[in-house]
Amino acid sequence: MAGNLIIGGGVYGAAVAFELASRGVNCHLVEAKHIGAGASSGPGRRGVRANGRDPRELPLVRQARTIWSSLHELLGVAPLFERTGHVLLIERERDLLEAEARVKLQDQMGIPSELVKGEGVRDYEPQVSSHVRAAIVCPGDGVADHTATTNAYAAAAAAAGAVVEEAVPVVRLVIKRDRVIAVETDTGSHIQVENNLFILANSAVRGLLTGYADLPVRNMPFQVLLSKPLGNVPVRHLVGHAHRTLALKAEPGERVMISGGRAGRWDEERQVGEVVDQEVAANIADAVKVYPSLQDIEIEIADAGHLEAVSIDNVPIIDRLPGLSNVKIATGWSGHGWAIAPSVAKLLVDWALEGQRPPLLAPFALTRFGR
Repeated sequence: MAGNLIIGGGVYGAAVAFELASRGVNCHLVEAKHIGAGASSGPGRRGVRANGRDPRELPLVRQARTIWSSLHELLGVAPLFERTGHVLLIERERDLLEAEARVKLQDQMGIPSELVKGEGVRDYEPQVSSHVRAAIVCPGDGVADHTATTNAYAAAAAAAGAVVEEAVPVVRLVIKRDRVIAVETDTGSHIQVENNLFILANSAVRGLLTGYADLPVRNMPFQVLLSKPLGNVPVRHLVGHAHRTLALKAEPGERVMISGGRAGRWDEERQVGEVVDQEVAANIADAVKVYPSLQDIEIEIADAGHLEAVSIDNVPIIDRLPGLSNVKIATGWSGHGWAIAPSVAKLLVDWALEGQRPPLLAPFALTRFGR
C-alpha cells in the first residue's frame, strides 16, 4: 500500500517524491515509461526565467530562485543551474509601453529588472540586429539541465526512502465515496492509496481524468532546434523576444538552441512527435532576423518528441480535484513550468500534509475557469 502515491516521473513527480521522502513521509512514484520520458527531458537545457512571465507566477519563480542555486547540493550532484541572465528583445515601438510597466511590476515583486534602449542593448548582446530597439534585462535568470535535474530528484527521492517504479502505466482511478482508494495499472493490478494521490503526469493528466473532470488543456509537441558547432556563438544570455515566437540560448560545444513555442506534429497512433519543415524554417528565419550572424547556421538536432500540456490561458492548473478530497493535480504548464518546479513541489507537499492550500497556489485553481 502506498501512503502517498505519485503518478508521473517528470520533474514534478520526482520533486514531490523527494519532498515527501526527505520529510520522512511514505511515498510511491509510478511512471508509465521511464523517469523524464516526457517534457522533462530532451535536447539542450531549459530556461529558468522570471522575465516576461504571467504576474501570477512571479512569486513562485522568486521563491524557486532561492532553491535553484544550491539545488545540486541538496540532491548530491554536480551543479544543475547556471545564472546567465535573461534578455527580452523588443523591436516594435508599441511594445515599449508594456515593457516599462513590466519592469516596474517585476521590480515591485522582487525580480530586479532593467529596461535598456538603443545601443544599450548591444552592451548585453553585441551581435543583435539593429532592428532591436530595446530589451528587458533580468540578471537573476538562467538555465538548467532538465534531464539531469529530473534524474537527480528521482535518485535523491529513492535514496531518502521513496519507492520509484518505471514502466507502470496507470489507466484508472478506483474511487470510494470522496476518495481515491487505489489506482489500476495496465496489467489490471491495483496499487492501494492510503493518504494522498498526486496526479502529475503532465500531458497524460487530462486523459486519466476523463469522466471525473474536463480540464481546459491541450497537448502540444513543441519544437527544439540544436545547431551544429559554430565558430562564433553570438548569444550571450538566455534570450526571449517580445513578439516573435523565439527563444535562444548558448549550449555547450559552441552550439545554439532555438526554440520559443513553435509546434511540431504529433502522431497519436505511433505516439511520436515530428518536426514540421515550415516551422523549422520559420524558427531559423526569426533567429537570423534577430542575430544576422546566424545566417549560415546548420541544425544538428530538430526535435518535437516531447508533449507539453498547455492550458487555455497559458497558466498552470494546480489544484485539488473537485469531489475527491485526497487528490492533487498539476498540469497545463504551457512550456514554462520548469523554473517554478522546486517551489511548486514544496508547496504541493505542504498542502497535502498540512491540509491548507498555500496562498501562492490560489491563482492556479480550476475555479478561475468558472464552474
